[in-house]
Formats: sequence, C-alpha cells, structure tokens
Amino acid sequence: MAFDFELVKESIKNILIGIGEDPNRSGLVETPDRVARMYREVFEGVQYTNDEIGKMFDKCFTDVDTEDLVVIGNIPVFSYCEHHMALMYNMKISVGYIPNGKIIGLSKVARIADMVCKRLQVQERIGTDMCDILQKVLNTENVMVVIEGEHSCMTARGIKKPGTITRTASIRGCFKEDYNLREEFYSLIKEK
Repeated sequence: MAFDFELVKESIKNILIGIGEDPNRSGLVETPDRVARMYREVFEGVQYTNDEIGKMFDKCFTDVDTEDLVVIGNIPVFSYCEHHMALMYNMKISVGYIPNGKIIGLSKVARIADMVCKRLQVQERIGTDMCDILQKVLNTENVMVVIEGEHSCMTARGIKKPGTITRTASIRGCFKEDYNLREEFYSLIKEK
C-alpha cells in the first residue's frame, strides 16, 4: 500500500483535536504537514519487502576468497515500536557473517539496517529481518545479528524505567552450533 500523505495529515489534525489541542493555533498550524513528511521518511521501509530491500542493497564482491568472520559493529539506528508507535532509540546493530564466495559492501549493511528499521517494528523482528535479507544477499546461512536499544514505551511511559536496555540476538547457521565462534563475534563487538 502506498503512503497516503493527505490521510496522514488529516489523521494528525484529528489527533491534535482529540488530545484537546487547537490545530489552528499558530504553533500547530503546520504540524500535520510536518508530521506527515516525517512519517513518510521514517516509515519508508513499510513500502518494501525483505526481498526488495535485499535487491536494493545487493552490492557484493566476489573477488575475495575468504571464509573468515566478518563483523560490522555498532551501527546506530532507531525505529518505532508497533505496539505504541513509540521511539526505539540509542539502538545499535552488530552483524557477523561467514562469507560463502562473496562479501557485501560495508555501507550496504548499514543501509539494510536503516531500511528494516523504517517500519513499525519489534526489536526481535529487526534481527530476524536483517538475518533473512543478509542470508539471501550473501548466499550463506551463517549470519548473526545482535541489537541493543532503549524503548520509550518502557522508559518514558507506563513503567517509566529510563536506562533499561533490551538486547536481542538472531543466530543462524554455524553461529548456532559453534560457541567459540559466537564468543569471538561477541568479543569483537564489545565496546572497549
């Protein structure tokens, strides 16, 4: 489904009315338009399937013959929780993989992470989506994605526990069976 800019603008105006604000107040007159433009940007990933994201960023190199662990660590991202539409922030994604005849351009991993996060998400699915895309693009089962972040639905509302960190690990292929490989990955992403 395509992004409906006018519907989003009208919906934001109705939210302002619903919370008791005056959408014609000088500070709010342009808010529906601003929020619609922001939503079009931060929810761009909704428009694409995992396969489409993989095709967009499938820039691999096959002239490298290695089966050594590749790690791209601490990619900063943010997303929005699908349960409250609240910000997931201070997030970092780390990716490890064992090449199977090709390696991916490093910036493409960050671009995949950004696009996956530009959806209403849960942190667990971000890791699953990243693994799914990278396995297809790299033609390897051997992928691991670790994510940590704070969720404003936990820190700023409800229970209100600032500083609470959620960590998830999506583990595929040889990373599942090989404890030493997992430990090597964790040691490489650990901040010094």
